[in-house]
Amino acid sequence: MLGLKLLTDPRWANIAESNLEEILTDHAWCEQKAATNAITIIAYNSEHEDLVTALTDIAIEEMEHFKMVHEIIKQRGYTLGRERKDDYVNQLFKFMKKDGSRNDAFIDRLLFAAMIEARSCERFRVLSDNIKDEELAVFYRDLMISEAGHYTTFLKFAKKYTEKVDVDQRWKEWLDFEGQLIQNYGKQETVHG
Repeated sequence: MLGLKLLTDPRWANIAESNLEEILTDHAWCEQKAATNAITIIAYNSEHEDLVTALTDIAIEEMEHFKMVHEIIKQRGYTLGRERKDDYVNQLFKFMKKDGSRNDAFIDRLLFAAMIEARSCERFRVLSDNIKDEELAVFYRDLMISEAGHYTTFLKFAKKYTEKVDVDQRWKEWLDFEGQLIQNYGKQETVHG
């Protein structure tokens, strides 16, 4: 369904589980950034009422996820660390087209968001299937389902609001780029690292 070119090696879950405080902190900040991204898309495209409604729901849900991860951090006696740079997301951001029309940039921003949600969904599946911590396995299974919904929402709006961009072709370019990019990741206890 996701179309990702390279799946995460299940052993990455062992790396993540070896430092739960780090993966949870990174995950919390990923949720905050996802909420911010949804709000940014709303701010620049507020003329699309259905998009505003759907992305408001996503932004709220992402902040609810942040809160849930923060609660797990507190329950386990960990501390929410500082926000981390996400090199994977920064590399995706560089791939995003910023020239062309306003609509072209809008569509690519939606595809950028869909790509992050797709990979996060896949990573959460790997965690839910491979970590020994049963509470976190169930937690990540639930979040995997949520991220899949976000991924499809962003793709749906890209297809709905495109003016000239061949969304299917551009999505293929995103998948090809991400397939090459992700080869450099999967060795750290971060959601995308």
